[in-house]
Amino acid sequence: MKVKKYIAATMPEAMNQVRKELGSDAVILNSKEIQQRGMFGIFKKKQIEVVAALDPNLIMPKKHPKKVEELPRINKTTAMKLKNDDVLQEIKNLKKMIEVQSRQEELNFSPSYQVAYEHLIEQEVNPKLAQEIVESVLEKQDGIEVDSVMNAIGLEIEEKLNSVLAPKPLEKKIIQFVGPTGVGKTTTIAKIAAKMMLENNKKVAFITADTYRIAAVEQLKTYARILNVPLEVAYSIDDYHQSITKLSSYDAIFVDTAGRNFRNPKYINELKATIDMSIMETYLVLSLTTKPKDILEIYEQFEHLSISGVIFTKLDETRQYGSLLNIALEKQIGIAYLTNGQDVSDDLLEADNPVIRKLVVGDYVEA
Repeated sequence: MKVKKYIAATMPEAMNQVRKELGSDAVILNSKEIQQRGMFGIFKKKQIEVVAALDPNLIMPKKHPKKVEELPRINKTTAMKLKNDDVLQEIKNLKKMIEVQSRQEELNFSPSYQVAYEHLIEQEVNPKLAQEIVESVLEKQDGIEVDSVMNAIGLEIEEKLNSVLAPKPLEKKIIQFVGPTGVGKTTTIAKIAAKMMLENNKKVAFITADTYRIAAVEQLKTYARILNVPLEVAYSIDDYHQSITKLSSYDAIFVDTAGRNFRNPKYINELKATIDMSIMETYLVLSLTTKPKDILEIYEQFEHLSISGVIFTKLDETRQYGSLLNIALEKQIGIAYLTNGQDVSDDLLEADNPVIRKLVVGDYVEA
């Protein structure tokens, strides 16, 4: 690991030196204000000392864009396959029912309900919650066909989600985004800001307090240029409050916080000490590719910040959506948005109950 000390008149100047010598993957280990002697050793002037490091072994290779494959033309065989989809689905359902007959003694479900239960487990729904959903449907109807049972499961999921208070995004002027590293907070901020500007004609501004990694600041700067919105970089709590005052004429101020190890209590306490939580909305950004148990643990670490709602990213990188139900129903917290790609102007979905229902239940949902 390469570690180097930089001294400059201001923090931005020091950061520029770090970026120039170590690159955007450098990590800031420490920063402080120092006083250096001036001419003849008697005049003192304040300067900034920054200690930065770069570990070449941790630099991630850049991803190359995937080639777009040409879609196959629909030939006669393909047309026949499309016509027989219903028959194939029936065969698939029958096969599942036969497979689960030997396992149905555990919960005493009939084959079609056992299929429904195992589908929820495959979607990584918490087993206790999956059992509760299936038993609730079983009390209301005595369906036999898998499609009928699965459709009822979908309706039950939507009914349960109706009991969760839906988040009302962007009601307050200051909107803070928190979450562990690597979940895509910065890109999510840009997506929501673009949506607000295009659909609601709002004036927005950015503040980043994520000065731990230089690359994070540069990423938000890029989005700020694309969207033509102001960006303030806050290196301290005083900087943060000055930025809020400076941007007070804007309709909404989006705050990007540092992504750190969520298991470190110091990180959470630093966030709580930064600002008055009562004057802002705080959204927890999570990735659907994270293990379900970790997602719940992350939420429990951040819930002391008065979370207004949850945003799930990387919808396009998984086929398991049970965590949407787990966190919404177990924590009684609404899900505001889902993101499913890197396109800032698109790839942002409002996570209403029918959308979550269809994701979890899948092909069984009736059109």
